[in-house]
Amino acid sequence: MAVKNYHIGDVASGKITGIQAYGLFVSLEDGSQGLIHISEIDNGFVDNVQKKFTLGQQVKVLIIDIDEYTQKMSFSLRALKMNTLINIPVRSKWPKIRKASKIGFKTIKEKMPEWIETSLKDIHSGKVKDYRQEK
Repeated sequence: MAVKNYHIGDVASGKITGIQAYGLFVSLEDGSQGLIHISEIDNGFVDNVQKKFTLGQQVKVLIIDIDEYTQKMSFSLRALKMNTLINIPVRSKWPKIRKASKIGFKTIKEKMPEWIETSLKDIHSGKVKDYRQEK
């Protein structure tokens, strides 16, 4: 086993030697072994690894981690497919911040008396009821 011949980021060919619910075991041509975790198989949700792959199937993998102590490697199929995502539109998940206001502790210290005065006026005018008087 010549794990020393490989580096993180290398692309290698290997054969699937084991299939588990959590991923695929792959043996490279020189006998080095590693795991393709289910999260590194494909983009999105992978329902059933056993249906998608077979024992002995040849795969091309990207080496994403090498454990020097155990001489095991972690592989990715998903990373090799990243170029296929270029034309897929990305949905924005977070609202865009239009203008960030500059609020800090100094601003709070300066504004606090004004906020207290406004709140007291609202209580005295009847707009807001004092929760202590409702008992």
